[in-house]
Amino acid sequence: MDRLLWQKAVEFHGHECPGLAIGYKACEAAMEKMGFTFSKDEEIVCVTENDACGVDAVQVITGCTFGKGNLIYRPTGKMAFSFFNRSNGEKIRMILKPFKGEMDRKERQEYILNAKVDEIFNFSKPKFDLPEKARLFATVVCENCGESAPEHKIRINDGKKVCLDCFQEYTRGW
Repeated sequence: MDRLLWQKAVEFHGHECPGLAIGYKACEAAMEKMGFTFSKDEEIVCVTENDACGVDAVQVITGCTFGKGNLIYRPTGKMAFSFFNRSNGEKIRMILKPFKGEMDRKERQEYILNAKVDEIFNFSKPKFDLPEKARLFATVVCENCGESAPEHKIRINDGKKVCLDCFQEYTRGW
């Protein structure tokens, strides 16, 4: 375990916890199995299936961030992370294995940090394709509230271009 990287993750997240340790180990596994280092742009992409503590470790350690467009949230609620390498097409998905036995938070964190990655994750290929690179969109001003939003988030209501906050969806049950 790289104590310096762990400390960077802890500083960014604000505290130590088992969830952060899961993200740390997911990064360790991906970097070890795929042979990549910190992603300066979008060469490495992470699709996280959760919005829990571990995602903070992913941002600090791999350089995959929401702002750069190479950290994508796929809301399944699973403790799973998929990593893609745009330059060589390599990809891997890992999902946390169920824990055996009772442990308090500190014991669980230490177990996660010190276990071999194959002991805590199941590995497979993602069942979805590499997401496209982040795109830039034209900005449109909502004709209702006056706030700006990217064009792909604009809807039409009563002939007006409106943002998602102002959009009044019409459904009749399906």
